[in-house]
Amino acid sequence: MVTTLLEKEIGEQTIQSTVPLQMEHILNVHDLEIFYGEKRAVNGISMDIEKNAVTALIGPSGCGKSTFLRSINRMNDLIPGARAQGEIMYEDLNILSEQINVVALRKEIGMVFQKPNPFPKSIYGNITHALKFSGIKKKSQLDEIVEESLQKAALWDEVKDRLHKSALSLSGGQQQRLCIARTIAMKPTVMLLDEPSSALDPISNAKVEDLIVELKKDYSIIIVTHNMQQASRISDKTAFFLSGDLVEYDATEKIFTNPSVKKTEEYISGRFG
Repeated sequence: MVTTLLEKEIGEQTIQSTVPLQMEHILNVHDLEIFYGEKRAVNGISMDIEKNAVTALIGPSGCGKSTFLRSINRMNDLIPGARAQGEIMYEDLNILSEQINVVALRKEIGMVFQKPNPFPKSIYGNITHALKFSGIKKKSQLDEIVEESLQKAALWDEVKDRLHKSALSLSGGQQQRLCIARTIAMKPTVMLLDEPSSALDPISNAKVEDLIVELKKDYSIIIVTHNMQQASRISDKTAFFLSGDLVEYDATEKIFTNPSVKKTEEYISGRFG
């Protein structure tokens, strides 16, 4: 995939930088620090995120994991006083650069939030809203993307006969899978999931977990979760955050069976957090 993320204005001419994505790592983070005003929430984090893998971010509330996640598609830009320094390299570009096209970035790096947030539109309208805004108007093309996205989100068979009914009529688990389908429709390369199943019942949670494992064939997924069992079930790599620091980052099996840092073992075993 070749993507335009960097635009520099020189006089009236726009020079666009495009770089093909052919890397083992989808993201490379170097010395990332994130501040809210004068308070530092993330302390000099460096880590590489693997392509076509599920990376889980774990740690107690307020440890910086969600702040870190939101920095990857610049959602923290929407918070007054928030700022970041360091590098998050994607397609050989530092996405923290002021020259990055943030709208284009958020198409490539999509996000699904903790609580399902479908638009007050039809199921079909939820998926086509952003597509139409990006210039896709042809109905046959929209129909194709809607079906493909719902298929990938394991929702098509449940809603194919009521695409023009309100998305708000869906169950919580279905709404969350719709939000995932809505993200898939924009054809991202990375998906950020911020506790996507914490508000769901166990059956819906299991469906979302199965979906995440299936989706890593096509996407690189980073998930914040408080659920230790969930992290151990679905992730390939796990990062343990504490007080804004990255304490340990390794293969999930090692983190959960033989961590290198005592604090990691204490958190995994439930001694704090």
